[in-house]
Parts: sequence; C-alpha cells; structure tokens
Amino acid sequence: MIIVTGAAGFIGSNIVRSYNRDGRSDIVACDWLRQDERWLNLRKAQFRDFIFPEDLIGELDRLAPSAIFHIGANSSTTASDGDEVMRVNFQHTLRLLDWCTLHQVPFIYASSAATYGDGALGFVDDVSLDALKALRPLNLYGWSKHQIDLIVAERIALGLPLPPRCIGLKFFNVYGPNEYHKQSMMSVVAKNHAIAAVGDTVQLFKSHNPDYADGGQLRDFIHVDDVVRVCRWFADDPAAARHGVFNVGTGQARSFKDLIEALFTACGREPSIEYVPMPEAIRDKYQYYTQASLENLRAAGYAAPFLSLEDGVARYVEVLGSADRYV
Repeated sequence: MIIVTGAAGFIGSNIVRSYNRDGRSDIVACDWLRQDERWLNLRKAQFRDFIFPEDLIGELDRLAPSAIFHIGANSSTTASDGDEVMRVNFQHTLRLLDWCTLHQVPFIYASSAATYGDGALGFVDDVSLDALKALRPLNLYGWSKHQIDLIVAERIALGLPLPPRCIGLKFFNVYGPNEYHKQSMMSVVAKNHAIAAVGDTVQLFKSHNPDYADGGQLRDFIHVDDVVRVCRWFADDPAAARHGVFNVGTGQARSFKDLIEALFTACGREPSIEYVPMPEAIRDKYQYYTQASLENLRAAGYAAPFLSLEDGVARYVEVLGSADRYV
C-alpha cells in the first residue's frame, strides 16, 4: 500500500494517476478536498482509502504502507500565518519522518527551490549541514521546508536513524495538468492559456533589476510529468540513492518571455506581450533567476532526459485545450 499526501493536489494527483496507469490502485489518498473543486484532480483516479491529514498519523499502523510520498503542504509563497505553516509543513512532516524511521518505510517528501532564497548562493543541492545553514529562504513556505531539510541533513551527518530511503525533492517551477485549484498560485501557462488561445495580449511583470530585461526574468520550468518520473524513480528503483535532498528541475533556466512565446506558438497564435509594473509588495522578495544544478541527481543515477520548454508547453496546451482539462 502506498500513501500519497496532497493526493488531490497538483503533483500528488499526477503521482496517483501515474501508478493507476501502471495498473496499481493500492493507494491511500490523503488530503483535504476543501471547496475549490480539487476533487476533480482525482475524478479519474482509483485508490483504496481516503484519509484526512489530521487523521493520518493515527491510521499509519493500520494502513502499514510500503512507502509514503509526502507531497501535501501549504505551498503558498505569500502565506503569513506562521503557526499554520509550521503545523502543516513542519510538524506533520516530522511526525511522518519519525514514523517511517521507526517502521523502516521509504519516505519521499517534497522540499522546494524556495529554500534557496534569492539564489545568491546558487542552486546546488548540497546536503551538508554547513551548506544548508547558509541558505536564507525569503518566505514562510521556503523556511518551513528548509527546516525539514536541515533535520534530514543532520541525521545523515551524525549517522542517526532514518527510513531505508529518505529523499527530499526540491521542486523548481512545475507546470502541467491538475493545477486549476491553485488559483493565484497556478503556473503562468495555466493562467494565460485562455488569453493566448484567442490571440489577446498576455501581461508579464516588468523587470526592476537592471541586469534583466522586461520578461527576461529566468526560471527553471519543469513539466509535472518529469517531476513524477523523478519521484517514482526514487521510490521504485532499487538502484536509486537511499538518502539525500535533490533538485528537481531541467537544469536550464528560461525566461518568462520564452515561456509565453512557447504558449502562443502551441496555441497557433502570434505572440502579444505587455509588460506591467511588479507589485511593490513582492519586489524585495522576487527571484530573478533559478536554475537547478542536476549534478547530484545525475550522480545518483537518474539518467532520463527532461522535456524541453517548448515540448512541455505544447503537451500541456493539448490538455488545456481539451474538453476535460484533467488527467
């Protein structure tokens, strides 16, 4: 039995569906469905049980999972309730980590590229304590994820007990199907598909950094299908690394302008972009550049290629343009 937390969310639902497509339904879906129609992400899915997050710890002994994918989190980069973020992102994750350690169950958890802060120290997934302690996340979300990475790194460094496989995955800018429930946190592709599809003008933020042109802000955009492949490789492949924290990106930074031009091309439209001022509230916390270092992931044995930006956007537009936008 596999447990997937955040199962009705973006990445979690894609993991569930990936196993379903391989003929597996021995899955426990753990999430809140709330009132944002995220249940639609699981409309095509099959699972054996459904657990609310606050009940999960008490059900683990009964469920006796063979692995846990802990993807669920408060992933809002603008969250301001520190108590709620720490309850959901830190305390709950630590309880699951400790249970998996005690019962020797593989534990794959979602970290984030937000742990790198402004990127001044680069984006190398060095799991040494000294390297991690130097990072300064810019928001509560990134900080809460960083604290779990520190605990895992400390246990590795000191040779303390861990699950037989304990893997933190630092997701970069993920886009793809099943993200509509995220609303303001949706990818730029999802937010602007309807606009680009009819040939209207897409708005992007102006740059307020002289080193970057308008639309030239850079991100490591990665399609959710690639993210799922990495997650499952760590869980399913006996040869995969046993412990560590790894970047999950393409290793290639591309501009928002590139992204939107790829969107227009996939929609069969000529690009039309307007640049508008960035809200002052986020200017001092804005990342102008992210690019995952993939050296550790490749050294761990993951050899599969990643979709190019153009191919990934085109694949997503096929879904966005269909009658059923969910996979």
